[in-house]
Amino acid sequence: MTAHDSAKDKPVRVDRWLWSIRIFKTRNMANEACTMGRVRVNDQVAKPATKVKKGDRVDIRRSGLTTSLEVVQPIEKRVGAPLATATYVDHSEPAPEADDFFDSPALAQRDRGTGRPTKRDRRRLNEFHRR
Repeated sequence: MTAHDSAKDKPVRVDRWLWSIRIFKTRNMANEACTMGRVRVNDQVAKPATKVKKGDRVDIRRSGLTTSLEVVQPIEKRVGAPLATATYVDHSEPAPEADDFFDSPALAQRDRGTGRPTKRDRRRLNEFHRR
């Protein structure tokens, strides 16, 4: 084993790892998710500085769905998508079927001249855009 190989197995901050494997667009978004309690490492709520190592299980809650990842290789630097997917194993369940309500084209488009959206309309639009 070379010095370079041992650096690959070195524990990495969970927020940095989630950013580097392209789960989150920015490191700040990964940090926020950890701070808000949406990230768990080995069934423990993770702070941004929590270290992950090979074999750890990381669960991320986003948009009502939970993504379960197993760390294959902890990396610190952001890499291309094909390399990023090789550094983890996805154990997530398939996404549920979409609701009929959110599939309706009427929700995605408002008629001209109907005025400002009501509070209910805004909530539905916001929920539609989150999906």
